[in-house]
Amino acid sequence: MKSDLEIAQAAKMKHIVEIAQSIGLNEEDLELYGNYKAKVKLEVLDKFKDRPNGKYIDVTAITPTPLGEGKTVTTIGLSMALNKIGKKTITCIRQPSLGPVFGIKGGAAGGGYSQVLPMEDFNLHLTGDNHAVGAAHNLLAAFLDTHLMKGNELDIDPFSITLNRVVDISDRALRNIIIGLGGPQNGIPRETGFDITVASEVMAILALTTSLKDLRQRLGRMVVGSTRSGKPVTAEDLKCAGAMTVLLKDAIKPNLLQTIEHTACFVHAGPFANIAHGNSSILADLIAIKLADFVVTESGFGADCGAEKFMNIKCRYSGLKPNAVVIVCTVRALKMHGGGFDFVPGQAVDKELMEKPNVEAVRKGCENLEKMIENMKLFGVPVVVAINHFYADTQEEIEVIKERAIAAGAEDAVVSKVWEKGGEGGIELAEAVVKAAEKPSEFKFLYPLEWPIKKKIETIATKIYGADGVDYLPLAEQKIELYTKQGFDKLPICMAKTHLSLSHDPNLKGRPRGFRVPIRDVRASVGAGFLYPLLGEMRTMPGLPKVPAGTKVDIDENGNVVGLF
Repeated sequence: MKSDLEIAQAAKMKHIVEIAQSIGLNEEDLELYGNYKAKVKLEVLDKFKDRPNGKYIDVTAITPTPLGEGKTVTTIGLSMALNKIGKKTITCIRQPSLGPVFGIKGGAAGGGYSQVLPMEDFNLHLTGDNHAVGAAHNLLAAFLDTHLMKGNELDIDPFSITLNRVVDISDRALRNIIIGLGGPQNGIPRETGFDITVASEVMAILALTTSLKDLRQRLGRMVVGSTRSGKPVTAEDLKCAGAMTVLLKDAIKPNLLQTIEHTACFVHAGPFANIAHGNSSILADLIAIKLADFVVTESGFGADCGAEKFMNIKCRYSGLKPNAVVIVCTVRALKMHGGGFDFVPGQAVDKELMEKPNVEAVRKGCENLEKMIENMKLFGVPVVVAINHFYADTQEEIEVIKERAIAAGAEDAVVSKVWEKGGEGGIELAEAVVKAAEKPSEFKFLYPLEWPIKKKIETIATKIYGADGVDYLPLAEQKIELYTKQGFDKLPICMAKTHLSLSHDPNLKGRPRGFRVPIRDVRASVGAGFLYPLLGEMRTMPGLPKVPAGTKVDIDENGNVVGLF
């Protein structure tokens, strides 16, 4: 069987101008990066502003195994299938981080015959947006430490600083460091650390901004710490926001690529879903929704993570309302949730147990799927379940999933074979999505912004995760009091939690009950426009596994990339 990379490299790509023309864009609307990549100028927003919006579809998932359940594959395959049935459709997805690409997860361009091309560029540097985000973020960090060294006119409390530096590589050795060593010429010694670039607030801002002017304002609102009197200190106070905007003036433009079936795909921004809000850019969606009959976008991880944040954060700032949600599940993941086998991150899984038919484990594991359907229906959006098919799945297991999904309120539950067959393998799914999207929209947010911080946190914990309640550690209590005093209490909430459980504990599978959520800390991404509580132990800098995926990546004698997923 061919690898994803071999399938991608064997595909024949069309010139990106031809892809642009298929969705109504001209070469003048683009900035070309070679033959197969382009940035789309923001002027097209005004050019097509009077067009009606297309249908807006979000793809999410159940709680996944560490392998992932094919959410991106489904997003791309569904988009291609919609095009096959005559619905002009644009895919909108995130750019992956180099951390997972060279770490445990590998590439993120889809898989099999549902991929984005060129696959190598997609997974690596693309047009340099992630590097621009890192440069802008680290410029602010350099400004901050220089300010401390050169007299600290703003009277910044060094112990209040929340801004780390960033690098787009998983490197656990950088999580906690001391800077400024070596004498007074090298700065003021203090403890700090590194986050991965996709966890940067600058990345979240890029994903949530709606214009260059809005980007400049959001960057200016970034809070790096407080004065000794408790006043927030911003990037504007440090006179750095303008230069940061300049570094991002090209990164703000969405990237246009193509799928393996030559349909249009916008790839833009890449915030993590367990730390940030985990969705591709608002700007890509705003452009796509004017050019297409359907826009299919993807939210990171499960419906308790990226999809909840899609609804409560992204849709608030974009003004767009989803017409339907697709929840991706697999037999193997539901089998795991039902106790059919154990899957411990970093350890080998028992493949025989994972693939062995186990109807009872699937039936018990369907509790997780039922909760995810319930979560999405809280927002008033129709749900379609996509059963991402694997060769070991049995018809009896699939029928159990269909029965339980529809009983839980899904409009339909459909087997998807887009990995194997491309768009052709998603025709039934596409037809189900079209039918669901035709229903009247009853979209609503989970909470109003006027609620106190704790009430918003507790609503997410009890309604979305199914917790009995929330416990706040002393640091979290202090931060909530501080942010309320500073006027940040009206921001939406972006919970930083594990993606491996509906709860805060990755060991609790299925549909956990009888648990309380501990809030260790609360941090403010004021420029992005949200507060993010940390549930239990959450890391903003991943580490590499013992055998990183990058050990397989190389260049062959012909200059081709090999080993990339």
